Amino acid sequence: MIPFVKAHACGNDFLIIEEHLAQRRHADLARKLCARNTSVGADGIEFLDRRPNGELFLRLFNADGSEAELSGNGTRCVAAWLAQSEGLQKVALGTHGGIRTCQVIEAEAPNYLIESEMGVPRVMPRTIELPGVGNIPGAMVNVGNPHFVLIVDTEDFSAHGHSWQELGAQISTSPLFPHGTNVEFVRVISPAEIAFRIYERGCGPTTSSGTGTCASSAAAIALQNVDRELTALAEGGLQRTVWPSNDAVMRLTGPAEIICWGEVSAL
Repeated sequence: MIPFVKAHACGNDFLIIEEHLAQRRHADLARKLCARNTSVGADGIEFLDRRPNGELFLRLFNADGSEAELSGNGTRCVAAWLAQSEGLQKVALGTHGGIRTCQVIEAEAPNYLIESEMGVPRVMPRTIELPGVGNIPGAMVNVGNPHFVLIVDTEDFSAHGHSWQELGAQISTSPLFPHGTNVEFVRVISPAEIAFRIYERGCGPTTSSGTGTCASSAAAIALQNVDRELTALAEGGLQRTVWPSNDAVMRLTGPAEIICWGEVSAL
């Protein structure tokens, strides 16, 4: 039996498992335990490695077994669990996308509001061409992991004659992105507010994404000249971003909730 914690950030849910319990079965465990109908169910697993020097490092595996650089929401879920279980109010978590420092702003267990330092976004406007679709203007954004962001003006977030889910799936797995990419569809509501939808690499449509929130905000700032302090609305709820300048660290504030913990068979 493997002990686990389940948490979510705006509906984007993760299992948290101690790294030493994985026994090099990370991908297999992710595919089995994240299955919605036959196991615990989640968008991915955060494996928490407690290193001898005291550092904490996260390895993120998506529901399909692929490994990703990091998850902003997953990192925040781990920070919430460490706050509840160990009383940590500020924690630096290493990831393959860089160190993310999380600070608890409000706490009423099992609910937490957490501000995370998300690194310096890199935005590169780019138009891609897809078979059967044509040219798609947008921006490649790196916030420790890859994103392609489209600006849309439709209420249902459709673009170029396709639903956002269909187009997101095609872009995410396009040969233009050999390692895959996350895809966001962003609508500007006002200079201080955006709404967006996410097609997540290795998972599909999700209700929220921390790095997706940051990438969407950065692209809207770069392409639409909106405010540098934004409210970002996804299906799962609101998060806030602050990006003082192009060379500054973006800060992301959002909720995380501990759902349950227990043990699961991983045979």
